[in-house]
Amino acid sequence: MKLKVTVTALLALALLLPAGASAHISLHPNTIPAGAFATIDVRVPGEQEGAHVTKVDVQFPSGFIGVDYENVPGWSTKIIETKLATPIVKDGETIDTEISQMTWTWTGPLGKVENGQFINLPLSVAIPANAAGKALEFRAVQTYSNGQTAHWIDPSLTAEHPAPRINVTSKGGAIEDIAGEEAGPLPSQTATPTAVSTTIAPSSKGDSKGLAVAALILGALGLIAGLAALARTRRADRTV
Repeated sequence: MKLKVTVTALLALALLLPAGASAHISLHPNTIPAGAFATIDVRVPGEQEGAHVTKVDVQFPSGFIGVDYENVPGWSTKIIETKLATPIVKDGETIDTEISQMTWTWTGPLGKVENGQFINLPLSVAIPANAAGKALEFRAVQTYSNGQTAHWIDPSLTAEHPAPRINVTSKGGAIEDIAGEEAGPLPSQTATPTAVSTTIAPSSKGDSKGLAVAALILGALGLIAGLAALARTRRADRTV
């Protein structure tokens, strides 16, 4: 009876804990010095049973005045630019626009990303020289063939849908891909705020709630299985 009460109590506790984040759109490498030229992979996972990714929208933070992209088989690419309030002169050339968003659309049949798969969408960019000590957010939305969308726009690293980001270090440093948690600012750093465009809309409450409930159920089932194994071990010890 005591074990049943313990299981019930722990199960209730597990349901109160926040759900862990699932695999999400991320950037690799994720730690790059200010002013450096780097090739970055936008890594897009498929996480919808019976559906595949059809579109990926990525919003750029301010400061990116140019980008080259790889021609990925099965995907078309669109670059959206916005006018700079004050044009800049670089290498004798006047530049009056910056990159605001990129959109990849699946055209098939190659490059299909289904559940349990992922694809890299490579970019070549110059990190803004004035971004040292900041975490640059690249808010993203992915669309699936079943009409579902996943909004990776949350500024919190521990949120269910964190925005992909690059941790910008001082000029002259090494380009690294830090394993584990998504790249983010050190305690003394501040993430740069970016406005959400009309294309990248806030997350649907229904989608977020459904994902959270599924994660909680899986966690609770794992907890019950562990407690059951512990109970069997104790019974075996008493019979010896």
